[in-house]
Amino acid sequence: MPQRSGPVHVVTTTRHYNGKVYQSHLLRRSYRDGPHVRNETLGNLSHLPDALIDIIRRALKGETFVPAAQTFEIVASHAHGHVQAVTAAMKRLGLAALIASRPCRERDLVLAMIAARVLDAAPKLATVRWWKTTTLPQTFAVEDADEQDLYGAMDWLLARQDKIQVKLAARHLDKRRALALYDLTSSYFEGTTCPLARRGYSRDGKRGTLQVNYGLLTDERGCPVAVSVHEGNTADPTTLMPQIERLKTDFAIERLVMIGDRGMISHKAVEAIKVRDGIDWITALKTVAIRPLVEGGSLQLDLFDERNLFELTHPDYPGERLVACRNPALAELRRHKRADLLAATSADLDKIKTRVAEGRLAGKARIGLAVGKIIDARKVAKHFVLDIADAAFAFRLDQEKIDKEATLDGLYIIRTSVPAEHMDGADCVRHYKSLSQVERAFRSLKTVDLKIRPIHHRLEDRVRAHIFLCMLAYYVEWHMRDAWRPLLFADEDQAAKLTRDPVAPAAVSQGAAQKASRRTLDDGSPVHSFDTLIADLATVTQNTCRIPTASYDDDTPTFNLATIPSPHQVRALDLINTITP
Repeated sequence: MPQRSGPVHVVTTTRHYNGKVYQSHLLRRSYRDGPHVRNETLGNLSHLPDALIDIIRRALKGETFVPAAQTFEIVASHAHGHVQAVTAAMKRLGLAALIASRPCRERDLVLAMIAARVLDAAPKLATVRWWKTTTLPQTFAVEDADEQDLYGAMDWLLARQDKIQVKLAARHLDKRRALALYDLTSSYFEGTTCPLARRGYSRDGKRGTLQVNYGLLTDERGCPVAVSVHEGNTADPTTLMPQIERLKTDFAIERLVMIGDRGMISHKAVEAIKVRDGIDWITALKTVAIRPLVEGGSLQLDLFDERNLFELTHPDYPGERLVACRNPALAELRRHKRADLLAATSADLDKIKTRVAEGRLAGKARIGLAVGKIIDARKVAKHFVLDIADAAFAFRLDQEKIDKEATLDGLYIIRTSVPAEHMDGADCVRHYKSLSQVERAFRSLKTVDLKIRPIHHRLEDRVRAHIFLCMLAYYVEWHMRDAWRPLLFADEDQAAKLTRDPVAPAAVSQGAAQKASRRTLDDGSPVHSFDTLIADLATVTQNTCRIPTASYDDDTPTFNLATIPSPHQVRALDLINTITP
């Protein structure tokens, strides 16, 4: 009788031997031999990988396999991971409700602009073009927005600035006794038509350019609370009292401790603050005010032989505490800097002396002009004694003045009205030094991340809205940086700052030092800066895919497929979920 062949299939057999389990994968063909069904082994597949054996088994059952590239194709790819991170941070901070309690088109646009400035700061036209390469417009439902829409949203935001800042103050400042940091900086303009643009003291090093001044108010940690914008020639102290009035009136702060540098809280400003109830301050004395204390014997320098900080009082500062500090490391730094400046200036003056001796420079006025440019460039004119004639020039160092100045190297005095029972001397110094947090905010706002400068807007209100928008972006970034400390070149031991010696040079923790030296974390992943971590997250993309067909039209169905994040990226996203407002 003829044999009838059956299907070819894979058979897996299991046997146990000496307590171990062995499996065999055999390729077999079944056939009928008369009334009997028999099996013929065609081959042993046991040496093949399990995945390949599974494919053979499924193929023999009728499944069809094609290359992955033929299964679907990617028609668009948008950066997504960094958008996911900043969006999660904004949700954790309740930023939408902070800006406006009710949803609206303007709120969506403002939120999108804030997120875009954190991720890739750019002018408004460039922002609209850039964010189309990401999932940001879909996330905030602003796919159809153009730059005119953004300008309109900025105008809407400016009208809400006061309400938003009141909410921020209620969130971050204790009404019963608030500590607030305040400082002023400037940014230059591109253009000449803005009413705020004035020539003033440029902190950007852009002499002769028009600029705008803006003051940043933060809590004691450096978290931004409010920003104010002023004309470019506005002096620092004149912006202080309006901020104090805002804190007391608009923000309803009952007891306030204002912390500002010696240029901001000047002697004149202190006199104005004294007449207001519920306001204390922490600032520092200028060098010209320290010298009389030393020369008058009120401040005895030999007391620093045993300690680096002590308190004193003086009749010129009634009802105030003076906390004198001396930092030997700072003193040594200033000594070396002065020596370098004097040496460089002397070398340049020697060149002038040679030109005069050789007759290539003559005339008292011409010689004086050349000498003035040199000694003024490094601000050391007071340390030189000059002898200028029509055909001669000589100079020497005034060693007596140099030695007199050197006695104050590394010495500074904190001036405060805060009672000792509320804050000891060491904490007064720590809080004054916390002004560096505002300086760090200015660096981030101006250059590092948010790039508030240069300012291209021409309308006064647009400039104000632009700067406020940048402050809100920094508010988000500040919290993201804080959450990402374990992944960044940042010191995680923030509690140590509250107990370490306030006068000694700041030192990072052992953990931060190890991160900086190894440039890797304990798990071997790289340590990041804020920018590089954002760039790393941007590699997590959202891909729009479709099934290949012979022809395509607008109705061809698509689906989204996101990149699987790495463990390091997953950790970064998880840390964002630890943010608390």
